[in-house]
Amino acid sequence: MGVKERIPVDMQIVIALVLLSDIFIFAFPQTPSFIRAVVGLPMLLFLPGYVLISALFPGKNDLEGLERLVLSLGLSIVITPFIGFALNYSIWGIKLVPIVAVLSFYLLFMCALTILRRDQLPKKDVFSISLTSAYRTFQNEIMSRESKLDRTLTIVLLFSVIVAMTTLTYVLVTPKGGEQFTEFYMLGMDGKAVDYPTELRTGESGNVILGVTNHEGETVNYKLELRLDNESLPLDDESQTISLENEEKWENEITFTPEDVGENMKLQFLLYRNDDLTEPYRELYLWIDVKEA
Repeated sequence: MGVKERIPVDMQIVIALVLLSDIFIFAFPQTPSFIRAVVGLPMLLFLPGYVLISALFPGKNDLEGLERLVLSLGLSIVITPFIGFALNYSIWGIKLVPIVAVLSFYLLFMCALTILRRDQLPKKDVFSISLTSAYRTFQNEIMSRESKLDRTLTIVLLFSVIVAMTTLTYVLVTPKGGEQFTEFYMLGMDGKAVDYPTELRTGESGNVILGVTNHEGETVNYKLELRLDNESLPLDDESQTISLENEEKWENEITFTPEDVGENMKLQFLLYRNDDLTEPYRELYLWIDVKEA
């Protein structure tokens, strides 16, 4: 039996979606956001729970189709935030690349476990899906309900799940007017929003990571400026001017070296937009103490 024949159809679909999402995230990061959302939504909202249910219940008589659908959605809502929570306390932090990498590993591992579990069952008892018979399966499940009330509740539940998924997909992929903004953030050198260099000596350099993400709906030119107690600090040319297309992200390590001694000195990171240098568009700051070397 070939490799393809050993991999069930549903697991083939999961693997294909994982690989497609990874390609868009890692190989083509400039892919339009709505395309990435359409491909990535199943990875977040359905597949994590589905592969877990598939591994736990490999037999076709273990669960009914509707129960598999509802449990897959419900467990996905639990599993995905748990992965993010765990990453927050890891060395990688909550970033797109680690989240996609860990989620992809989890999905592929559970696919392999599901295949092994199903291989241990007689072929006639293995759960499988057929896109052509999906409607007939749900119809049989609905008609098998003993009472009219059970049938009605089953139809309402199925309809609610479809409406919820459709609505969420529409909200995530439809451009939202009036919500244009620029994300401006600062991280410590470990990639987390902690451990900033707030105590230095004269001549000693401090380092932070600054990030800018353009959600303005158009290409924007930014200018970055550093000030320590209203005195400008030098920046390299690459960090002074930043041009980003819509949904494009910029991150760079910023080094500053205070020369004067002082306490509670305000270190400002000022971001200007479209050559308007009258007022900063976004601002971040640290309070630092500088002692004599």
